[in-house]
Amino acid sequence: MEKMLEVRDLRKTFGAVAAVDGISFEVSPGEIVGLLGPNGAGKTTTISMILGILEPSGGEILIEDRGHMNFAAVYAPLPGNLTVAENLRVFGLIYGVENFRERLEELLKQFDLAKYRNTKAGLLSSGEQTRLCLAKAMLNKPQLLLLDEPTASLDPSIAREIRAEIKDFTVRGRGAVLWTSHNMHEVEEVCDRVLFLSHGKILLEGDPKVLPQRHGKKTLEDLFVAVAREPLSL
Repeated sequence: MEKMLEVRDLRKTFGAVAAVDGISFEVSPGEIVGLLGPNGAGKTTTISMILGILEPSGGEILIEDRGHMNFAAVYAPLPGNLTVAENLRVFGLIYGVENFRERLEELLKQFDLAKYRNTKAGLLSSGEQTRLCLAKAMLNKPQLLLLDEPTASLDPSIAREIRAEIKDFTVRGRGAVLWTSHNMHEVEEVCDRVLFLSHGKILLEGDPKVLPQRHGKKTLEDLFVAVAREPLSL
């Protein structure tokens, strides 16, 4: 099977500190892979290298089509002084989106943003801003979507809608998703496979529904706590 993303022996050091220490994994079409671990495990650093924001200290990152990759995160909101439509237009120009007006209307409808077309992004609620960020991330019809805590701080009903949209994205268009989250219930619901990072290394990998039992834990949350507190025991 073709791979949308392949990471081979990826490394990133900051002085004497190895933030990412020789990790390898892949993401296939139609697959949602969870990149999990406590704060400081190397998740955001890994995503930053895949995006090209950080230069790796070593290893390889192979992407099927970098022109059809996109990203969303709650800590990267869109410019608050631009309206919803203006934000999407700016990024549409950046991505070279063809038939932009038609694509704009599709996304405003898909993410329930039509009524906010002329509202400045800074005036939107957190849920509305998240929907706008995801609409931006879908502008160029990505094949690979990188999501760093996409539903953090959202109320449960909005988070459920966002998860459904992303799952539909993988099923409808055979897209691939790399997803970081601290919400283990969310991970169990959306992810086909998870990778647990600890101190920059992949400690565990597998199906989130069966992985805890394989390591003597009742739930994925129990396993997450063990990775954070006592990784050597695993």
